[in-house]
Order: sequence, then structure tokens, then C-alpha cells
Amino acid sequence: MGILFNRKKSSEFDDDTYVIIGLGNPGSEYEKTRHNMGFRALDVLASDEGIEIRRAKFHALIGQGKIAGHKVILVKPQTYMNRSGIAVREAAMYYNVPSCNVIVIYDDIDLPLTAIRVRKSGGAGTHNGMKSVVQQLGVKDFPRIRIGVGSQETGEDLVDRVIGKVPKAEQELLDKAAKAAADAAHDIVDLGIDMAMNRHNFTPEQKKD
Repeated sequence: MGILFNRKKSSEFDDDTYVIIGLGNPGSEYEKTRHNMGFRALDVLASDEGIEIRRAKFHALIGQGKIAGHKVILVKPQTYMNRSGIAVREAAMYYNVPSCNVIVIYDDIDLPLTAIRVRKSGGAGTHNGMKSVVQQLGVKDFPRIRIGVGSQETGEDLVDRVIGKVPKAEQELLDKAAKAAADAAHDIVDLGIDMAMNRHNFTPEQKKD
């Protein structure tokens, strides 16, 4: 099961606890950027489930509660994006969860704006936060929820695209995407990854059909 998850037999893991991580950068200047969609979705999930994310632990802010009877730990790394994996590894080890119970939510410039993709496993792609997570966990077989923020326009700098100012009209679309990602995280915990994939893996165009 990889560097982190081979230290105990799978039967010894806490299968009823989920660690759900939203990736982003700390600080008000990044709060409404496209690169902070993981934070935004986690905030929605916390609000929906009545969980407060404010305790400092694991190089992160965390909150603890329940979703559909399952214990959940919500984690917002405070290390900046390219070191996000530190918080993920520390939380996963502390709560002794299997990799299938580690759920990571993050933005993806390779998906159309507001599209949601739920996957059981996969690589990190070009996302620096996910590169850190995969490196720190030592595995790729953990669920992830990708939130489409759209690719940069012609001549637009990639850095400006992910951490630059977002127009008000697009902010409203990103709010809806954050809600959809939060719902997907809820469904992974409540219904399982396969059902969540069936419910949420649609592009904006497919949703209209």
C-alpha cells in the first residue's frame, strides 16, 4: 500500500474515519482565487455539516465531526500549496486511516470551469499541491475531487490564472462548483466512491442535457 500505508495490516486501520483535505494557500490575498477551490469546497462542507475548522494541528487548521454517522476530519493545510502533503501525511498517520479514506479536493486547470471529477486514484498532473501529497503519502490510490477552473486564455500567464483576481460573475460559478465538490465529498463518505463518481462526473454541458 505504499510508504505510508505498509506499516500496518489493512485490517488494523480505522475504516470508519475519513480525512478530507481541501488544498489552498493561507492568507486573505488568496481566499477567492481559483487555486483555493479546495479550501472553498471544504468550507462549504463544514458549513453544511456543522463543523468548525479552527484548531491548529498537523501544520493545518482542522475540524472534526460526522457525516452520515462516519467520523470525519476536515483539513486545510497552512503550509502553502507546494508543501500541502506534510499536513495530509501527518493527519492520515495520526488517525490511522487507509488510503481509500483520504479524500483530497483541489482545483484543476485542465477541466472546464465548474466541472467536477471524482476519481479513486491517479497521478498528480501539473498541480504542485497534489505532487506534494503523492510524494508525502507514497501512494496514488486515494480518492480525489477535482474542480474545474478552466485553462488560461491566450496570452494569460498561468500564475495569474490560478492566483489572480477573479471576475464577480465567475466567482458565482465557482461558488456553485464548491458546493458541488462538497456534495461529492459527502457522497463518498455516505454512499461510497463508485456511487459518488456516478452522481458527480459530469461536465457543465452534460448537466444541461
